Amino acid sequence: MHTHDVFNQAPNLVPFDNSRNPALIEGLHREGAGWAEDEVRAMGLLAGGAQAQEWGRVANENPPVLHTHDRYGHRIDEVEFHPHWHNLMKVAVEHGLHGTPWRDDRPGSHAARAAKFYTWGVVDPGHMCPISMTYAVIPALRHNKELSDRFEPLLASQVYDYGLREPTSKAGLIAGMSMTEKQGGSDVRANTTTATAQSDGTYRIVGHKWFTSAPMSDMFLTLAQAPGGLSCFLLPRVLPDGSRNPLRLQRLKDKLGNKSNASSEIEYENATGWLVGDEGAGVKTIIEMVNMTRLDCVIGSATGMRAGVVHAVHHARNRNAFGAKLIDQPAMRNVLADLIVESEAATTVMMRLAGATDRADSDPAEASFRRIALAITKYWVCKRAPAHAAEALECLGGNGYVEDSGMPRLYREAPLMSIWEGSGNVAALDALRAMGRQPETVEAFFNEVSLARGANSHLDTAIDRIGKELTDLGDIQYRARRVVELMALVLQGSQLVRHGNPAVADAFCATRFGGDWGIAFGTLPTGIDTAAILERGYVS
Repeated sequence: MHTHDVFNQAPNLVPFDNSRNPALIEGLHREGAGWAEDEVRAMGLLAGGAQAQEWGRVANENPPVLHTHDRYGHRIDEVEFHPHWHNLMKVAVEHGLHGTPWRDDRPGSHAARAAKFYTWGVVDPGHMCPISMTYAVIPALRHNKELSDRFEPLLASQVYDYGLREPTSKAGLIAGMSMTEKQGGSDVRANTTTATAQSDGTYRIVGHKWFTSAPMSDMFLTLAQAPGGLSCFLLPRVLPDGSRNPLRLQRLKDKLGNKSNASSEIEYENATGWLVGDEGAGVKTIIEMVNMTRLDCVIGSATGMRAGVVHAVHHARNRNAFGAKLIDQPAMRNVLADLIVESEAATTVMMRLAGATDRADSDPAEASFRRIALAITKYWVCKRAPAHAAEALECLGGNGYVEDSGMPRLYREAPLMSIWEGSGNVAALDALRAMGRQPETVEAFFNEVSLARGANSHLDTAIDRIGKELTDLGDIQYRARRVVELMALVLQGSQLVRHGNPAVADAFCATRFGGDWGIAFGTLPTGIDTAAILERGYVS
């Protein structure tokens, strides 16, 4: 009796080439980083390989463990990771996903890094958190030249040197940040942690931080109330004399997703810190770091969308139902095409933002564009990721609901990027704040999207709608999400019309602006070239 014959199941996707992504490679060249294509291609093969995929699976299924004391009762405050976590970190650091752009003066270095970050991130989102924070800490640290000169070369080093030692004795460093407290997450000005100046130029830091990811990092940027107001400080885990800085780990958070990464509560018991920037300028200083991690939130959400597309399309190409392949069923083609359109819109605007990051230091117009575009895109792309993951999971039916498929892990991970570095309302209000305080950002936004005028009537009408929305400032905070959503969609649409696949651009504009779209994914109107769109979702 052949009761256990296996048939009509999709073969294992692994190995696959995660760089086989037209929107990504096209964006890489468009943003001046075509020189990095071979590196991105190599990263895609590595990320889709059996070994890396296994590292990610095992690290996720074996979360880190906190050890507050050793066997003798000494306080040690250490987190133990599975060995595969370190394998993942080593690859990410050796490929420069954490700091290469800060020491690589080639045009497009941030765009190249974004593409590699996106390509490798499909393996395990958890370990990408400390990689992202290390990337982001450098521009903030430059507010203190002495500290920057001492630590920046080590933060950008492509050597993964794990261990509890004084920072300058190591070959490479990982950095984190620690801002939020119990009484207010995004409202950092409500922080109660205190900083008291010492005669040697350091500060004594006392307080409790509610959410600190990657607590085994070598150093952290943190916010505390100094005599001059809320200020930014650098706290190493090990002090110059070799003693441990009293950063007490209280517990690890039991999170929805991001399981391989440790997130903790920390108490500072007269910890030693060095001032970064001026007293009272804490938010201004650390926003340099936040802006970079917000870019990585966009990249992370776009990465998850592409992963959902890859799994859903692979399943549909290999599964039969009702006498035909799933991918040949009209209803499924509609769903898959819609998911691809959303994914390509996210990837295309992500690369535009990475390119703006490359040019912002030397081009004020690009800096203004990046300021507003990053806020609106962070809001919208990260907000779309959970719905996208849910629909991609459903494409696999019951198989997608089973852990072995990897789709539940993708689904649990999806909400994080919308929460990290300011949840929806914070991101939307930050966009309004930028427009109010820096009106040049509004001009930069319209200059960018107007480059697409005349190519699509639906897009032209949407651009005009934004102008009307912004002339009416009454109850603007109440309408914040509505306004920012429209701006984000228009930015995506303008990029697709100018640079994207014509079928993808037409579908996006017809649905997101033309009103010929339902509420769920898979409600594209007739007349869409789904065949051309679906081709862009194949990785094998």
